[in-house]
Amino acid sequence: MGKRGSRPRIQRDRRFTWAYLFGAICPARGAGAAVVMPYVGVEAMNQHLVEISATVSPGAIALLIIDGGGWHRSNQLIIPDNIVLLKLPPYAPELNPTENIWQYLRANALANSV
Repeated sequence: MGKRGSRPRIQRDRRFTWAYLFGAICPARGAGAAVVMPYVGVEAMNQHLVEISATVSPGAIALLIIDGGGWHRSNQLIIPDNIVLLKLPPYAPELNPTENIWQYLRANALANSV
């Protein structure tokens, strides 16, 4: 038990490592692009943009819907010529169509299990 006014130490479960999924889909073509990263940040987002850019059809432009993540709106992003970013308003995850996919994956394929 910790002293009053202090934060008691607790044990952490160190058996797992974290992975962050960046994903984009094109429902019309049935195509997608994703990267799995050990961290989240501008560098990871830039790698994801490169991956998306490589899957866009020649001569086409990809519209990428992004939310308020700091790495989505950074001035350090390198946005390829064949990608346009559409920024969602704050606090509106229901407008992001990919949220349904992530919710399904978290509940089924990516759920924590013992």
